[in-house]
Amino acid sequence: MSDSGDYQSPIDSITETTHQSWLSRLGQSVMGVLIGFGLIVGASILIFWNEGRAVQTARSLTEGEGLVIDADQAKVDPANEGKLVHISGELATKLPLTDPEFGISTAAARLVRTVEVYQWKEDSRTETRKNLGGSEDKVTTYTYTQVWSEPRIDSGRFHEPGGHENPQLRYRRLEVAARDATLGAFRPGEAVLRRLAADEEYRIDPATAGTLRDRFGQATVADGRIYVGLDPARPRLGDTRVSYRIAGVGPVSLIGRQSGADFNEFPTKAGDRLLMASAGTVSANDMFKAAEAENRLLTWILRGVGSVLVLIGFALIGGPLSVVGSIVPFIGDVLAAGVGLVALLMTAIVVPVVIAIAWFWYRPLVSIAVLAVGFGIVTLLKMGAGRRVAAKATQPA
Repeated sequence: MSDSGDYQSPIDSITETTHQSWLSRLGQSVMGVLIGFGLIVGASILIFWNEGRAVQTARSLTEGEGLVIDADQAKVDPANEGKLVHISGELATKLPLTDPEFGISTAAARLVRTVEVYQWKEDSRTETRKNLGGSEDKVTTYTYTQVWSEPRIDSGRFHEPGGHENPQLRYRRLEVAARDATLGAFRPGEAVLRRLAADEEYRIDPATAGTLRDRFGQATVADGRIYVGLDPARPRLGDTRVSYRIAGVGPVSLIGRQSGADFNEFPTKAGDRLLMASAGTVSANDMFKAAEAENRLLTWILRGVGSVLVLIGFALIGGPLSVVGSIVPFIGDVLAAGVGLVALLMTAIVVPVVIAIAWFWYRPLVSIAVLAVGFGIVTLLKMGAGRRVAAKATQPA
């Protein structure tokens, strides 16, 4: 929503009540069983694939860390051609990066334009009233507010599109990378520069407002951003604001396959292609550690997504049971709680089993070693317990 002052965006709401019979609910729940099985299978494939992806990336990073060479940025050594090379130094450019549509120019390695449009957004809230006999009344309230959003919100999918039509986008996101960058004797190209994070805000100079008005008419500069519309403090439907972020010049560190004076992706035997860029003077070891941390984070995120999908799948499979019991609402609530508990339990069983199978598939030696250690611990605990029992048995009464 607008972040200017205490201005309140227009709000519109529509309430709709629908009645669903017990037989209709039962039919939907039966269809949900098929969807549930599909979700479980698809999520299991996702989890299995994710474990393989994580292993491949981890192996590629380990391989790359063992092969990387620290090179002198002051000269391009032909002996390093085709090898995985790490350099650090001052990145510089001569030509500024330019957004031709808005006439914005600045010295940077990357320039990213973000375009937000003030448009309608739909939110819905549903309250369910359960009736004796298994039927349900659903009261759904659709609320429409105007918000700032970068992607265009498809108003054609709204429950009530009439009066909430969103305009088409006039401008879109733009990314530009330097073509004349230098780092000592090297000439990093767009491929590696696009790996630099554009995390620095570039604020527009208010002095450019006159030029913007000549070009766009109703345009100004507000809070470091370009505003296309009548009043930034009171945005209207279709108004546009444009902001910029850059990856600046200065100290950077790069890892990639040396290709002349440029850097390209380095293909590892494990299967990944390595090309990294970080702001600041960062050692190769630290860059690989950061990549490993990102890999672990992505692995757990995908595991979490897969687990949620499996949980939803089992809940859908148990749906008909709670619908059958909902002839008496209290019994239906108890059965629904039981279905949720069973779904949680089954998820806690299925997900680790899929991960274990994936580990056996992708790294069997590690899996066997883990099982051997676990088996050894269990055996030692049993032996210790047996000795204690035998010692007590031999003590005099």
